[in-house]
Amino acid sequence: MRTPEKKKQKYNYRLNAPDPSGKTEQKLLEIFKRNQNHPLRTLIGIYQGHYLELFLSVVFFVVKHSPVWILPIVTSNIVNLAAAPDADSGKNILFNVIFMTIAIAQNVPTNYFHTLFYARAIRSVERDLRSTLVRKLQQLSIPYHSRMQSGRLQSKIMRDVEQIETLSEQVFITILSIILNIAVALGVVVFKSLTVFLFFAATIPAAVGIMNAFKGKIKSYNRQFRQDMEETSVHVMEMLEMIPVTRAHALEEKEADKMSRRLYRVAKSGLRLDMVQSYFSSISWVTFQIFQVLCLGFTGYLASRRSISVGEVVMYQTYFSSIVAQVSGVITLLPTVAKGLESVDSIGDVLLCHDIEDNTDKKILPPLCGDITFENTGFQYMDGSAPVFRGLSLTIEHGKTIAFVGESGAGKTTILNLVIGFIHATEGKVLIDGEDIETINLTAYRSQIAVVPQTPILFSGTIRENITYGQSGISDERLWEIIRAANLEDVVQNMPDGLDTMIQEHGGNLSGGQRQRISIARAFIRDPKILILDEATSALDSVSEEKIRIATERLVKDRTTLIVAHRLSTIKNADCIAVIGHGGLQEAGSYEELMAKKGEFYNLRRLQM
Repeated sequence: MRTPEKKKQKYNYRLNAPDPSGKTEQKLLEIFKRNQNHPLRTLIGIYQGHYLELFLSVVFFVVKHSPVWILPIVTSNIVNLAAAPDADSGKNILFNVIFMTIAIAQNVPTNYFHTLFYARAIRSVERDLRSTLVRKLQQLSIPYHSRMQSGRLQSKIMRDVEQIETLSEQVFITILSIILNIAVALGVVVFKSLTVFLFFAATIPAAVGIMNAFKGKIKSYNRQFRQDMEETSVHVMEMLEMIPVTRAHALEEKEADKMSRRLYRVAKSGLRLDMVQSYFSSISWVTFQIFQVLCLGFTGYLASRRSISVGEVVMYQTYFSSIVAQVSGVITLLPTVAKGLESVDSIGDVLLCHDIEDNTDKKILPPLCGDITFENTGFQYMDGSAPVFRGLSLTIEHGKTIAFVGESGAGKTTILNLVIGFIHATEGKVLIDGEDIETINLTAYRSQIAVVPQTPILFSGTIRENITYGQSGISDERLWEIIRAANLEDVVQNMPDGLDTMIQEHGGNLSGGQRQRISIARAFIRDPKILILDEATSALDSVSEEKIRIATERLVKDRTTLIVAHRLSTIKNADCIAVIGHGGLQEAGSYEELMAKKGEFYNLRRLQM
């Protein structure tokens, strides 16, 4: 008896193996660049490497679909044999029936291979497109991600690729069927009667005219609908993240009304698209049904004149019905084609974006010492009316801790982002161990630094996976050493499954202090040469703050550390405190020096006492 595992194995069809070298993604990028603004060429191009599978799929499709084309001929033969019987009529009718039965039965195995070949190609391309999008998103700059909402990008990865998959399926099933059915029907008609063929050919200008009349509007309305859907996806994600805040302020009805207005806009643009498609479909249906009635009358007239047989009237009517159905199918598919091609353009918007962090041929730094120098550094956002700061000159020696303080918006986090390499100075330079940060390989550089952000970023996984993120081969002994250093031991021990306890989305089953200590443990495990702490203790209770302060003191030892501090009491032990404000560096020195000076830092500290 076959076990369930074996049954499952029977249907475990093999896909083309993924390409870890990244050559597949590079090939797709080149195809999008080469065929820019030509979505149909792009669609064909992305199947490079799968053409043999698609060819075999077409071959099996022709064989499996052949009964549709043979049946009208067999029907005509049987009608003619029945209308004018002779001594062999019974035998010939039986032969036609047996032949047709065999032709129909072969559909099962040939349909299996047709589906296997085209589906394997489509699923491989679907995977490659999503993989290429993900890889490209990892390369795009942080400012790009700041401008593009995550909901819009998620829509491109999931919805747009799905639309391309749907279009591909229609091309290799429906459109292929339509083309072959029309070609075979016209081929048989030409062979049988040129007069009837000319009548059939008269339908082509009507089909072309109807499609041209509606093509522009369908494309325009579909683009608007896609854009509205992307906007709504963004706001749905924001709404879900804001639910605790919304509930806390009793704003449920207001938020629901706001979302309802957005959904109304999507429904309205969707209705407009549905209606233009409806007009398109109904006008084409009426046109071709009239042609079908005229065909019946025309072939009936020819049969009455003895130009064709009664069986041929049935055959021609069947073929013309098939042609009408196929042309109607093309017209019905036009909206799907428009959606798919629009999605090709949508994906191209991401893949062809040049706002990337390019580390090609840039210098790879040796193991860091951790010296950081700002040389007359300034920064201004592209859409900013004034610089965030300018003329910043400051040297941070390796192993030292510097804290940046100042009012909100003064540029403290901007300075950290310059050191990380998320953004680049618009004036002056930032030097890492004497090398301009713009000339070094940032990927290699960042592998030697660690960042603890103000808001801890955790993913849905175990505590162990969150701490060891990006690191492999960490022994349990080393892991527990880090857990104790991060003041996290009591948290792990109180969890139901210890280190293997699953963390909910955004760390929903942990307190703010616990989430932050996991972030600190994640920084510990990287053993960084440069450590960046962005207000790591803000918005925490005093107990959590004290535990994090102790963990932080252990973490900063012998590392170059940059701290943005909200609570000034937490940075007394910093080697240097830099006060940022009014577009630059206002003053710098130790805690005692600045308090004795009674300048800007002194005033800030007094406000917190």
